Amino acid sequence: MSIKQNPRRAGRGRYEGTLPDFRNLGVVLRIVLLVNGLGLVATLVRNREMALLGEEVLDMAVRVEFPLILSVAALFLLRSPLQRLPYHAGLWVVGAVVMGVQLGVQGLLEPLGYGGVVRPLLWSLVMTGCVMTYFHLRGAAQAPVLAEARLLALTARIRPHFLFNSLNGVLGVLRSNPRRAEEGLEELADLFRALMQDNRELVPLADEIALCERYLNLERLRLGDRLEVLWRRDAAADATLVPPLFLQPLVENAVYHGIEPGAGPGTVSISIARRGPEVIIEIANPVLDAERHHAGNRMAVDNIRERLMLFFDLEAALDTEQTRDAYRVRIRLPFRSER
Repeated sequence: MSIKQNPRRAGRGRYEGTLPDFRNLGVVLRIVLLVNGLGLVATLVRNREMALLGEEVLDMAVRVEFPLILSVAALFLLRSPLQRLPYHAGLWVVGAVVMGVQLGVQGLLEPLGYGGVVRPLLWSLVMTGCVMTYFHLRGAAQAPVLAEARLLALTARIRPHFLFNSLNGVLGVLRSNPRRAEEGLEELADLFRALMQDNRELVPLADEIALCERYLNLERLRLGDRLEVLWRRDAAADATLVPPLFLQPLVENAVYHGIEPGAGPGTVSISIARRGPEVIIEIANPVLDAERHHAGNRMAVDNIRERLMLFFDLEAALDTEQTRDAYRVRIRLPFRSER
């Protein structure tokens, strides 16, 4: 599964276009608002007497809302096969679906005095063209943003201090525990291999969790018993698809700001649970220096929040909460799997 505005085609070259995800709440809301807004504008342009405006708006609503809702519902159901079609073929199918829905609705409305076929079909065709043009332009505008976000994601994930600290941790146990040092180098290689991969495709949450476990094993080389990790993991959420490298930077921040500056042990708590159609992830760590912690976390949190919006639009959210003793990052994602 790929990003909403298909990243396989989003790059530094010409944007080829992709169909919107008709099951995405943000896409549905934009379609409804855009069509109703254009309908209202058309009604205002045609109106010549303000006394009749209310009646004309009501007439527009009857003609527009019913086929609009049915068209959105049909595209919602056809989302999977539509995503597999080439872009231009998908446009033709979307137009055919809307036209078919409009013809069916006109057959139902004709006995109620809403006769005529040509005008409603022409209106539906124009609205479909406007909506698909809007999403195409939106995708084209986001394409360079996606490329920049991917670069930012790569540079923000591994700070120089993490590389140096990890290598120092390996060197610290090289003589006393060569086998553990070798495992540490293997974990570091796995981590960097993941960082260098193409980060445009969604990956299973289980892969992100495994990556975080490798990272935490590396941090234990230098922090030892000072680093305690409490996992609350729901296996039902493992299959959900998430943006790559979105969990490790938040865990790294929790260690860097909540454990490393302290002299004693501290606990990083990671909770993952599936609740119906959503997955809730919460990461908490102690707050040792509130002002420094807030400033240091803002960049990583904003980066992850932007990436979540690019992948999931309004269906995902990231919130933070800071109390006197703890800092929490809470993420809400839609549950989606490859099955």
